[in-house]
Amino acid sequence: MTQRTWRIGLTGGIGSGKSTVAGFLARRGAAIIDADAISRSLTAPGGRAMADIAHTFGKALLSPDGAMDRQAMRERIFRDSQAKRQLEQIVHPLVSQITAEQAQAAMQNGHRVLVFDVPLLVESGERWRKQVDRVIVVDCDTETQTQRVMARSGLVSAEVARIMAQQASRSQRLACADAILVNQGLSFDDLDAQVAQLAADFGL
Repeated sequence: MTQRTWRIGLTGGIGSGKSTVAGFLARRGAAIIDADAISRSLTAPGGRAMADIAHTFGKALLSPDGAMDRQAMRERIFRDSQAKRQLEQIVHPLVSQITAEQAQAAMQNGHRVLVFDVPLLVESGERWRKQVDRVIVVDCDTETQTQRVMARSGLVSAEVARIMAQQASRSQRLACADAILVNQGLSFDDLDAQVAQLAADFGL
């Protein structure tokens, strides 16, 4: 009997420690498919989305190196709700395409656990939910999130609060979880032990 392939969705709010958990899972042999990194690559210089972005939004939304100007795009979306939909119509199908390519390559390389690291998994509704067998949510309270992000990025608390307000709420994420990793007041070793326990369910 062939071993089944697990497709795991991994998500968590900003500062939850999701990337750390992804690293622990990778060390145990999971293939990590990072939706954020894929999305960023699409809007980098020479990225697959750039021709359509330039055509749809014009050169004003490009930085001198030919990447998408993220700040200008954020301001455009803030002023024009239609712009967000237009950008998503360009980027989402390409993210799905590259995700599928990476998943296929991982399976051909013998990986039997594919972890899709998706910061906005809950916000995407059924788009991601129906592509994975289980959803793991990395959770901590909002105060811990804020402190971590401020320490990591130098943002002030009001700016962190604004970013968090644009993400799903903690309760919305927890409602979507098949498994929850509570990453609060833990050492790296404690968190790794939690990850090990969970990973065993998937044969890692």
